[in-house]
Amino acid sequence: MVIQPKIRGFICTNAHPKGCAAHVDEQIRYVKAQPALGDGPKNVLVLGCSTGYGLASRIVSGFGYGANTLGVCFEKAPTEKKTGTAGWYNTAAFHQRAEAQGVYAKTLNGDAFSDEMKQQVIETLKADMGKVDLVIYSLAAPRRTDPKTGEVYKSTLKPVGNAYTTKTYDTDKDLVHDVSLEPASEEEILNTIKVMGGEDWELWMQALAEADLLADGCKTTAYTYIGKELTWPIYGQATIGKAKEDLDRAAAAIISAHSSHHVEANVSSLKALVTQASSAIPVMPLYISLMYKVMKEEGSHEGCIEQIFGLFKQKLFAGNPVTDEMKRYRMDGVETNDDTQAKIKALWDKVSQDNFHELSDYEGYHHEFLKLFGFDVEGVDYEEDISPLANW
Repeated sequence: MVIQPKIRGFICTNAHPKGCAAHVDEQIRYVKAQPALGDGPKNVLVLGCSTGYGLASRIVSGFGYGANTLGVCFEKAPTEKKTGTAGWYNTAAFHQRAEAQGVYAKTLNGDAFSDEMKQQVIETLKADMGKVDLVIYSLAAPRRTDPKTGEVYKSTLKPVGNAYTTKTYDTDKDLVHDVSLEPASEEEILNTIKVMGGEDWELWMQALAEADLLADGCKTTAYTYIGKELTWPIYGQATIGKAKEDLDRAAAAIISAHSSHHVEANVSSLKALVTQASSAIPVMPLYISLMYKVMKEEGSHEGCIEQIFGLFKQKLFAGNPVTDEMKRYRMDGVETNDDTQAKIKALWDKVSQDNFHELSDYEGYHHEFLKLFGFDVEGVDYEEDISPLANW
């Protein structure tokens, strides 16, 4: 079939296998072009391994350090008549490249929040890899089923305390407009913490420890976005922000619970990027379009792979890495520094329906959005009649 993007609202409902593979290759080439990284992880577990920062972490681990990687994701396989998800194709490409490089890679597809998946991971590690020295927690999901009670929790994107009105950009209607968000209830706050907070991260580390699969000195990090003034009402002072605070709590709890293994647990705050999640969050398409404009003009723009390569080299596997007051690794300084934020704020104050495309880099935003699904990738023939089938 000839596969063209099918965009509905803020999501793309299909993906291109060759485009996704080309995007993976692009990231692998970046890692291989960098100076040698030196000592690093040997056995890496990536929870949420198939797109975005999780995929980049797997690429840096496998192709930067030659590490064995076990990934967990929740992706849909293709059929003869329908494409699979982008994450499915990313993972298929990663497996093929890892095998060609002689690097071990295996992926388990299913609900990472479940006890069943934790058991599958434990069995796979015992059979194939042994103890892990790095655990990446990069899960993003709108809901979570508590493995102990069976209760389903759903996350909510709302401010906390007061209603909030701000600008946003509707990508579907090409429209800059105001959006008003009502404050979250206490139940909505607690549910969001259950889905996006640190409880499941703790449960994973506990399960690995009980199975004697944590190497001494094992490092673990959970990815987050903190942002600055323009995004605080929807990220910081909001339901998501409360969940992010819980990640800080969980990091401290993990260190305390696994002190006998000398586990190092840190939250890593990364810069804003176009992702499947950020595309759905009010404010973010507008903010990121303006941010891209500013950072590209500054020459400071970084994508997923640049951020994660820097995180591994400068923080995770560097001697005495600098952290903030909450012991977080901060890779977002290229975005959140005062000079860059002042430039973004100046554009934010000016932007309107009439001048949006002039003041923003929406073209760059849309390009990155399409690339998430394997479209608009250089060198790919999108008129070619291809099979949507691809296997791991």
